[in-house]
Amino acid sequence: MDIDMDTAETIAAPIMTARNVDVFYGNKQAIDNVSLDIPEHQITALIGPSGCGKSTFLRCFNRMNDTIEICKVTGQIEFAGQDIYDPKVDVVALRSRIGMVFQKANPFPKSIFENVAYGPRIHGMAESKDHLEDIVITSLKRAGLYDEVSDRLDEPGTGLSGGQQQRLCIARAIAVDPQIILMDEPCSALDPIATAIIEELMESMKENYTIVIVTHSMQQAARVSQQTAFFHLGELVESGDTEAIFTNPEQERTQNYISGRIG
Repeated sequence: MDIDMDTAETIAAPIMTARNVDVFYGNKQAIDNVSLDIPEHQITALIGPSGCGKSTFLRCFNRMNDTIEICKVTGQIEFAGQDIYDPKVDVVALRSRIGMVFQKANPFPKSIFENVAYGPRIHGMAESKDHLEDIVITSLKRAGLYDEVSDRLDEPGTGLSGGQQQRLCIARAIAVDPQIILMDEPCSALDPIATAIIEELMESMKENYTIVIVTHSMQQAARVSQQTAFFHLGELVESGDTEAIFTNPEQERTQNYISGRIG
C-alpha cells in the first residue's frame, strides 16, 4: 500500500509517551492527568498561557523536576519503551539521550571548543583527541554555528552574541548524540533575526532528532511544528496536527486561546 509522505509524517510512531501524568509542587497541582505522544523525527510544540504547566510538563521528559525538592511526578512516561521513572534508570544517561536547551543561553565559562567537548568528554565518547575534535566540529556544523566561529574555537563561549550562544548550547546538547532535544522557549530572549536562524535550524534538525519545544509564541508554533499540544490551567486541552489545531480546533478553549480571548 502506498502512503503519501504527508500522511506518513502525521502518523509517525511515538518515541515517547506520557500517560496520566500528574505533577505537584508541595500541595499545589501543576499538571493534571496529562497523556500525550511525542512522534519521532517531528517537532512538537507545547503552547498555552503563562503558568499553564507547559514548561513543568517538558521537564518531566528528562526528569529535570527531580532537582526540585518539593516536586512530585506520578503517572508513566516511556522513552523508547522504557519507563523513565523506573528506580533503575540512570538519570545521567537518560539526560544524554534527551538533551535540553533552556530559555536563556547558558554557555559554560569556557572556550567555544570546550563547551561542546564537555559532554563527550565526561561520557567517555571520544576515542582520541582527533575523534573529540570531529565530534565538536560536527556538532557546531549541525547547530549552524561552525562557519561563524571556526577561526576562534579557543575564545570564550560567553563572548558570542545571544543568538550564537543559544546555537552553542544546541551544539553542546547535540554533542552527546541525543535522540530527543527539549527546548524551553529557546527564542524568547532573541531578536527576530536570531529567532529566524534558530527556527530554520530546528527544521533541519528534525531529520536527526525529535524536538519538543515550549513556546509562548503561537506564530512560532505554527511555523515550526508538525504537532501542537495546548495546555490551560495544568490540563492538556487538545493536541494533534498543528495545522488542524490552528485552523479547526475541536475545543472551545483552544479556539479562545488562538483567537486571543484567553491568555
